Amino acid sequence: MLDTLDAAAVRRWCAGGLAALKQHQAEIDQLNVYPVPDGDTGTNLVLTLTSAQQALAMDLDTGPDGTATPHGHALRLMARGALLGARGNSGVILSQILRGFADAAAVTPALRGRELAAALRDATAAAYAAVARPVEGTLLSVVAAAATAAERADSDDLCAVAGAAAGEAAAALARTPDQLPALARAGVVDAGGRGLCLLLDALVEVVTGERPARVAPAPRAPQPPATAVRETGSDAYAYEVQFLLDAGRAAVDRLRDVLAGLGDSLVIVGDGDGPEPTWNVHVHVNDVGAAIEAGVVAGRPHRISVTRFADQPPTPSPLAPPPGLAAPAEAARAAVVVAPGAGIATLLGGEGATVVPGNPSTGELLDAIRATGAARVVVLPNDPNTQAVAGAAAKEAHRLGVKVSVVPTRSPVQALAALAVRDPARRFEDDVIAMAEAAGACRYAEVCYANREALTVAGPCQPGDVLALVDGEVHLIGTDLVETCAAVVDRMLGGGGELVTLISGADAPVGLVDAVRAHVGQHWPFVEVQAYPGGQPHYPLVVGVE
Repeated sequence: MLDTLDAAAVRRWCAGGLAALKQHQAEIDQLNVYPVPDGDTGTNLVLTLTSAQQALAMDLDTGPDGTATPHGHALRLMARGALLGARGNSGVILSQILRGFADAAAVTPALRGRELAAALRDATAAAYAAVARPVEGTLLSVVAAAATAAERADSDDLCAVAGAAAGEAAAALARTPDQLPALARAGVVDAGGRGLCLLLDALVEVVTGERPARVAPAPRAPQPPATAVRETGSDAYAYEVQFLLDAGRAAVDRLRDVLAGLGDSLVIVGDGDGPEPTWNVHVHVNDVGAAIEAGVVAGRPHRISVTRFADQPPTPSPLAPPPGLAAPAEAARAAVVVAPGAGIATLLGGEGATVVPGNPSTGELLDAIRATGAARVVVLPNDPNTQAVAGAAAKEAHRLGVKVSVVPTRSPVQALAALAVRDPARRFEDDVIAMAEAAGACRYAEVCYANREALTVAGPCQPGDVLALVDGEVHLIGTDLVETCAAVVDRMLGGGGELVTLISGADAPVGLVDAVRAHVGQHWPFVEVQAYPGGQPHYPLVVGVE
């Protein structure tokens, strides 16, 4: 048993955690709240920790630089490697957990029980700070429970504190379905939390020499779907707008008054320190353009996110440049987009964007940003699970002097809409806003086959059923692919639309796109249809409606 966690133990911990994640990779991938074949949290965690281990291996003979102890140096290498290799939301959050842990432990002369508890508390703070809207019942809840248990142990005994943290993390994981309705409906625990439990159990094994005897959480019976409601605010407002804002305190005070008159659920957080502090802005509104324009008047908004609450397509107001602001001459700018298929890559590359293959790591996105040679870059992640990775890459690029804005596109069809309105004659910030509005005005759907039995908000499904997801939520369940594709297009056009974009996947049967195009021509004769071969996996058809 170990009294302290030294550098050699850190390396064994990383290797043991990676081995455990690889052993349970498929199990974690299957902990998916939707019965669709793209659950990849286990794979993303394995790739993230693989990068951490590679960073340790490449730096095996390098000692600390004088600002950290040997164990702190090893932990910082592990955290840095995880950050650059992070894939998916869980991978990014795990990298921040390791960063917070490393920063706390780096200068401690010895890492015993109380130091471990303090490091876990800082790791928790770093994880929560990495998420704009923390949600309980996720990886965040599990790491917070581990930190609390470690503090309550109140001991210098490293083995006792590590065991307490890992044990309470497992208990917190079992509670996640009670905290998050989506998990309860699917009858699963949180996938990222399961990965963290394996990592903490690996730490226990390193310090005690014994692997904790735990079994994977048993699946729960799926719960009937409930009607989804927003967490806060009135139903009178249709959009949620979020962005980070670089601005002074006085400008933020004025912004608070403006946004309070536009909507509700207004939250602006930040410490106001520094010459140009950064604030996190959140509000529910009907006029998206006015909310973002208010941010432009106040300072420099970035990482703009617009979410639609209702099923109707958005009708954002046109955004005029703020009075008195002329578009200054700017340095070269570029766009980096994530493409999940060869056809989509060709399509987006034809719009002048630098293309990165699907499910990239932070390091891969950062390399693409730097390769553009531009001083200002917009990144289009095209997948909800890649948005956190894009945000992490943007922060790293900022340290290199490159200004990066992430437009939170969730589908390639939204990226096409955003790239179509790009205008280098505009001020960069205004161009990002225009792209965000265009992406937000494009609804998207994905059609795939169910890979397991589940209860969804559209009803129960069986393996092999055809699922149509609109804006990430299951809307239709069918048995025939063509009929379901046609039905979801009808549902989307029922709320209005002038342009339908069809992107066929790698497994799309011959004639699928032609059949859907013919259906639109017959039932929606005034709607334009554009079709492209995308080559994306899992989804035979992706649909966009503008």
